[in-house]
Amino acid sequence: MARKVFNSPTFVKPCVVDIAHKLLRPNNWVFLDGKAHVEYRKGLNGLFTRQALDLYLPRQNEVYNSYFQKFVDFSQKDNGGKPTPFMPYFRELMCAVSCRVFVGYYMPDEAMKKISDDYYQITAALDLVNFPFIIPFTRTWYGKKAADMVLAEFAKCAAKSKVRMAAGGSVGCILDGWVKNMLDSRAYREKLEKGIPKEEIEDKPDMVLRDFSDEEISMTLFTFLFASQDATSSACTWLFQFMADRPDLLDKLREENLRVREGNSGHPLSVDLLEKLTFTRAVVKETLRMRPPVLMVPYLVKRDYPITDTYTVPKGSMVVPTTYPALHDPEAYPNPEHFDPERWISGTAEQQTKNWLVFGTGPHYCLGQNYAILNLMALIGKASLELDWTHYPTELSEKIKVFATIFPQDDCFLTFQKRSA
Repeated sequence: MARKVFNSPTFVKPCVVDIAHKLLRPNNWVFLDGKAHVEYRKGLNGLFTRQALDLYLPRQNEVYNSYFQKFVDFSQKDNGGKPTPFMPYFRELMCAVSCRVFVGYYMPDEAMKKISDDYYQITAALDLVNFPFIIPFTRTWYGKKAADMVLAEFAKCAAKSKVRMAAGGSVGCILDGWVKNMLDSRAYREKLEKGIPKEEIEDKPDMVLRDFSDEEISMTLFTFLFASQDATSSACTWLFQFMADRPDLLDKLREENLRVREGNSGHPLSVDLLEKLTFTRAVVKETLRMRPPVLMVPYLVKRDYPITDTYTVPKGSMVVPTTYPALHDPEAYPNPEHFDPERWISGTAEQQTKNWLVFGTGPHYCLGQNYAILNLMALIGKASLELDWTHYPTELSEKIKVFATIFPQDDCFLTFQKRSA
């Protein structure tokens, strides 16, 4: 049923709490519907190709290095080796990764840290139980202030990228790739205006884009952060918890990562390398199946919707498909409450495409799904080689709380230390 809703754009469209329009801005592309939405997405697809994802990995690796050291220092120096809830630190890590991948070093460290610290306010403002309008000193007010700050920082980055890329700079982040596509498209249009036939233009872009303003770019980058921050923070938290609780699987993951790197734990990351990590991918996908970050997605019914043979949902209603039942369906995933990465290798899990709804499906499927999986693979693979961590379970460790996405109710008590060579 959930899949049917996701694939019914004629009848439904995603809807959000009213305050989201004020935070993301009402003219943001994410609120487009139908053909306008499809056309806008086409211009973004090139930012998530295999070649593009390879370019972002050095930025990701730099953030991993920085935060792994922070994790160890916090655990061993600041906290004396005592277990600490690490969910907030995983949120900060994933925000830093997103910012570096999205805008590179156009954003200074202090701005990135402020976004990481304040993004909690944005998530809180989007809770279902909130004022639909902004009142000073309420969650929506703090969320709006944080959103304004994020948009302003991304707009500054857009302006800097346009200058650098116009001067012949190389692509180092998603923003650069998008700006380069705009510049290439502008050059192509200028050749056409000069009367050069299309067939004689050798460097035609794969997708001819219009120019986007700094504000438009900023709003789009904000939606990338909006889509990734809470979801990847959730997945990251569960991933580290599951691996600590299953040292047998962590050992196997570690062995695979060292073998693929030919014994060199410092081997540079690449998409080629990540694609060889069969078991690591299986661990990530099983984590996402067991604990799908987004449990439900509300949709607004645009016209009377015959959702079954016997019931038609009236126009103006809300339909809320959930991903959890499909991902825990015993017919698709035998013994679904058991964490079993092998089901993705020797089992039939990969064949259950109709049940794999972690990233949605249909016209609003997640653009960055390949990036998200590769990011989690790179993160846990590198961590397995460089860190040891211990989970301290509580009675709340396996209980779920919802804060936009899902987390352990105890926020995951961990300690970290450097792994011996």
